[in-house]
Amino acid sequence: MAGCCENDCTVEALKHDHRGTLIAVLVINIVMFIVMVIAAQYAKSSALFADSLDNLGDALTYGLSLLVVGSTLTAKARVALFKGCLILLAALLVSAQIVQKLLNPELPIFQLMGVFSLIALIANSACLALLWRHRNDDLNMSSVWECSRNDIAVNISVFFSAGLVWLTNAGWPDLVVAAALVALLVRSSMRVMGASIQELRAVPKSV
Repeated sequence: MAGCCENDCTVEALKHDHRGTLIAVLVINIVMFIVMVIAAQYAKSSALFADSLDNLGDALTYGLSLLVVGSTLTAKARVALFKGCLILLAALLVSAQIVQKLLNPELPIFQLMGVFSLIALIANSACLALLWRHRNDDLNMSSVWECSRNDIAVNISVFFSAGLVWLTNAGWPDLVVAAALVALLVRSSMRVMGASIQELRAVPKSV
């Protein structure tokens, strides 16, 4: 980038780095959503369904984050606020499925739950590793990091719920873990939206 000052070069390099990282994690999450939503249907698992929606939400989050790389602080805060709303929507969808499973109980297939939760854990660990060094760069990347960190907890929870379904030969562990994931998603949503609103109030509209 000949002819630019040192600070401008650094900023442009950081923007390029953000875009490359976001594209990589976006592709991973799109693939994992397709895989996980199919697995959730076959496994009859609400926890696995929550995991698949988490991947979809992340894919949308990363796509939106790509749009505001290098944008104003206000634009980044607005997109982060929208991300928080997406996380909350995922929580509501999983809650609806939990209610449906309570009304029409099904025994999940624990083998599928275990295998695909581990596959998702590997994929999300790769995303977390890619995002690690950008977690404190700005609000945009911080909210992306928040989503990725949640994924690890989700995958581990689903894996343990598969073990409990196997031990108890009952579907309640799947629903309990799904309910816990709903709480995690709501908490994350509130944190992201709270930080976004605070940022919007703090910066001038032109920034």
